[in-house]
Amino acid sequence: MAGRFFLVILLVLSHFGSACAAGGAIEDCARTYTLALHDHGLLYSAATDTGIDKDVADELIRRSGCKVTVSLMPRSRIWQLIESGALDFSLSGIANADRDKFASFAWYFSNKYYLLVRNDSGVRNLSAFEQNESLQLGVIRSFRYSQSANRLVDKLQESNRLSLAGGLAPLYQTLMLGRVQGMIIEPFDFPALEEKKIREMTTILEFSDAPVPHGLIMSNKAVPAQQQEQWRAIVSSMRSDGSMRRIFEKYFKPELAASLVNF
Repeated sequence: MAGRFFLVILLVLSHFGSACAAGGAIEDCARTYTLALHDHGLLYSAATDTGIDKDVADELIRRSGCKVTVSLMPRSRIWQLIESGALDFSLSGIANADRDKFASFAWYFSNKYYLLVRNDSGVRNLSAFEQNESLQLGVIRSFRYSQSANRLVDKLQESNRLSLAGGLAPLYQTLMLGRVQGMIIEPFDFPALEEKKIREMTTILEFSDAPVPHGLIMSNKAVPAQQQEQWRAIVSSMRSDGSMRRIFEKYFKPELAASLVNF
């Protein structure tokens, strides 16, 4: 009888281990974790408390079985706290050489970047914007983009042609007022382009770079490597079972949603 009971325990433990490996509960949730969202278009709207990243966070928390405190912060503050270990997670982050030193990622979508320019700037291609020294580019503080977009940002910064904003909404305002003549956008920012005034006064130019992966950001100081793999397994399971695509289809047409999550 004791042997049979022991066998049952082994089977239960085996099933639990398999569930964790396939994206089930996190093995050790001894503490409360922290996750920060940032206000950015369809990724998250503080006004409505809705967005892709909010939905992804809710599903991650549900599947992990962990207690997670969710807050709202500027993107620049998020990266500072991730680096120091004072914040465990954020979402829709992209990697670069500096960030790879203090953060790890679990990718769940990939997208291209675009340059939105005012029609009265006379710009019809990317090089024309770069070469016209009278034009200003608006960017969100601490944001990085694709390779060509980053090169443009870095070059314009050297010649004091950047205008920094804390978020997407004030950036659009400076564009509408003509204080900047261009800004870098993503598909998540496109709904704002449906505003008649913005649509009529601007043109979208595409950077030639490949789509850039975005993912769950994990602080290397706060989240041990073994546990990072468990969080990656949860993200992977959300992609493989169609949950991630269904989240994106709430905000985009099916074709665009598929192109973002299938990479």
